[in-house]
Amino acid sequence: MNFASSFLLDQRKDRTKAIATIMKKQVYTALFLACSLPALAQIPEDALRMGYTVPGGTARSQAIGGANGALGGDISTLFTNPAGLGFYKTSEIVLSPMFGFYNGKGTFRGTDSKGEAFNRFSMGTSGFVTGWTDRYSKWGSKAFGIAINQTANFNGMVHYKGVNDYSSYSENMANEFFRYYTSERDRNPNLTDAQIVDNALSDNSISLLTKMGLYTYLVDVERDPSGKGTVFSRAEEAGILDQEKTIKTTGGITEIALGMGSNMGDKVYLGASLGIPIVNYNRTTYYREADANGAGNNEFNFSDFREEYSSKGVGVNLKLGLIYRPDDPLRLGLAINTPSLYALTDKFSSSMTTNIDTATGNIKEFSVNSSVFYNNTDPRLKYNNTSPWRFIASGAYVFNAVEDVSKQQGFISADVEYVTYGAARLRSAGEYDNPDESQFFKDLNTVIKGEYKGAFNFRVGGEMKFNTLMTRLGFAYYGNPYKDGALKANRTNISGGLGYRDKGVFVDLTYVHSIYKDVNFPYRVDTRANTFAETTQNNGQVILTVGFKL
Repeated sequence: MNFASSFLLDQRKDRTKAIATIMKKQVYTALFLACSLPALAQIPEDALRMGYTVPGGTARSQAIGGANGALGGDISTLFTNPAGLGFYKTSEIVLSPMFGFYNGKGTFRGTDSKGEAFNRFSMGTSGFVTGWTDRYSKWGSKAFGIAINQTANFNGMVHYKGVNDYSSYSENMANEFFRYYTSERDRNPNLTDAQIVDNALSDNSISLLTKMGLYTYLVDVERDPSGKGTVFSRAEEAGILDQEKTIKTTGGITEIALGMGSNMGDKVYLGASLGIPIVNYNRTTYYREADANGAGNNEFNFSDFREEYSSKGVGVNLKLGLIYRPDDPLRLGLAINTPSLYALTDKFSSSMTTNIDTATGNIKEFSVNSSVFYNNTDPRLKYNNTSPWRFIASGAYVFNAVEDVSKQQGFISADVEYVTYGAARLRSAGEYDNPDESQFFKDLNTVIKGEYKGAFNFRVGGEMKFNTLMTRLGFAYYGNPYKDGALKANRTNISGGLGYRDKGVFVDLTYVHSIYKDVNFPYRVDTRANTFAETTQNNGQVILTVGFKL
C-alpha cells in the first residue's frame, strides 16, 4: 500500500499516534525471518511479559498497595523483602483465595472498542511461618517461612479495531516470498511459479506465516503482459482495510518461596528467600482484516488468523533484604531481587482463512492449520528467559510503636522500586544445532535492549487500627518500560480493605482496582514504521485472607 496524500497530516492529530518508528528495520527483518526457527519465534513482548509484573500478596499487603518492604510481620515479605520474617516470634498459617474481574478496551487509528469481560478464581499468598527466640545468640529471634504466591497475574483482555490505509499483516509475507521467489528464479529460470510456491511451502527457511499466506492465496504470483512474474498480497491490493484484534490471556506465575529471617536487638533485621517460580501463560489471539469496501471482485474479501499459544516452565531466583529500625516508630528497608532464570517451553497452533472474490464474481475460501507444516503435530520451542533485576527501598512509620502489636494504632508505609526492564534476555536452550537460532536470539536481545529501559515503581499505603478492627488504603504506580516516547504504558492500582484480629485469628478483606495501560502491535512490518493500538485493561480483584496464630 502507499501513503494516502492526507495520511501523515491526519495521523499527527490522531491521539493514538498510530505510526511510530521504534526499531531499526533491518533488525525486525531478522526477527521476522527467524520465525522459521524451528517452529516459532519469540518477540520483544515475551521478555517484557515476564518482568512487567505486579506481585500478589495477602489481603493486608494488597490493601496497602503492596508497600510492605519495611513493615515486616507479613508472610508476603518472602516475595519482596524477606528481612520482614525477622519480626516473627510465633507461628501462623495463612490462606488467601482471590476472585478477579477482567475486561479491556483499545484505541486503534482513531477508533475506540471494548472486549468481552471474564472472571477468574485463583490463590493468593498462602503458607506457614514459624518464629522462635534464641536466648544464646545476639540474633534474638529467628523465623522460617514457606509460602506460595501469585507473583504475576496474566489474566486479561485486549481488543481493538480500526480502518487502516497504511499497511497489512500480509506485507511481511509478500516481502519475504518476493525475496525467495527472486532467488529461486535466478537460480533456475526454468522453474514455474507453481513449482516455486511448492518449494517455499516445504522450505525451512520460510516463516510459518508466509507459508500460511501462500497456502491460502493471501500471497500469490501474477504475470504481467510481458510474462514477468510479480509477487503480491491480495490484502495490500485492496487498499483500505478493516482490521480487528482480540487477545485473551490467562494464567500467571506461581512462586514457591522458602526463606529465613532474624533480628538483632529488634534493631537490625536480615533475611533471604529462595524462589521457585512456575510459569503458566496461555494466550488466544484472533486477528482479522477485511476489504473496507466490501466484496467487489478485487480478489480479496477477508483474512482471519487464529492462534493458541502457551508458555510453561520453571525458574529460580533469590531475594535478599535488610530492615533497620533506628527508633521504635521508624523502619527503613532495602531489598534486592535477583533475576528469575527460567527454562521455558512454548507451544502453539494456528490457523488462517482467506476469502477471495474472483473476477467471475464467485467467492472462494481457503483455510490451513499450522500442523500441516509440522507433520500434524503442534510445534514446540524450548529456550531460557532471564527476567530483570529489582531494587527496593522502603520506609514505614508505626503509630504508638509498642512491642504488643494489639496496642499499635496504625502505620504509613512506602516503597520505591527500580526495575531493569532493558536487561531482560532470551537465550537458546541448545535444543537445535542451528546457527540461525543463535543469531536470532542475539538480534532479539538487541531489540529488547534498544526498546526497553529501567523504570521506577511507587507504592504507598496505610492502616488505621480500632481495637480489633482495621481499615486500610493503598496506591501503587508502575512506570513506563518503553524507551520510545510515543509508546506509553503504566499500571495503577488503587486498593482498600478491612481487617479483623482477635484471639489468634485474623481475617482480611481487600478490593484492588487495577488500570493497565499499554500498547499493542497488531503485527510488525520489516521495511518501515509500525502501527499500534493503545490499550487499557480495567481489572478488579477481591482478596480474602484467613490466618491462625499457633
